[in-house]
Amino acid sequence: MYECPCGYVYDPEKGDPDSGIAPGTAWEDIPDDWVCPVCGLSKEDFNKI
Repeated sequence: MYECPCGYVYDPEKGDPDSGIAPGTAWEDIPDDWVCPVCGLSKEDFNKI
């Protein structure tokens, strides 16, 4: 899982369906232009947890 500084956690099992990321999508497979659905920070700002 990966966590945004705002507290949002990306869980690969859940994905981010509202942003077009299907459940089961690995972090590495998320497009580089995807942003945090809560605060809009970029993927590079997330930390692995």
